Amino acid sequence: MAFEPMEDLRIPRKRHNAEEIVTKLRQVDVLSGQGKSVAEAVQSIGVTEVTYYRWRSEYGGLKGDQVKRLKELETENSRLRRAVSDLTLDKMILAEAARGNF
Repeated sequence: MAFEPMEDLRIPRKRHNAEEIVTKLRQVDVLSGQGKSVAEAVQSIGVTEVTYYRWRSEYGGLKGDQVKRLKELETENSRLRRAVSDLTLDKMILAEAARGNF
């Protein structure tokens, strides 16, 4: 008789977008203002306290439109970094070729 492993009982992970995160942070603020503890409020939005505090440090004082703009800027920044990296590599290759070391 073969051993049958138990099915995985972990809760599936959900990726939240920035707007959802800001909404959930506001929900915790409202619930805390109504007298619930932070732990109870965080549990009611369906995330761990660690996730809540990480989100709060990243998105704490931002509004929905600011979060969208932040994400756009981060995307543009990474695109520009890649472009600079590619151009630097091209420049190094051309410098080597110009010296005749190819």
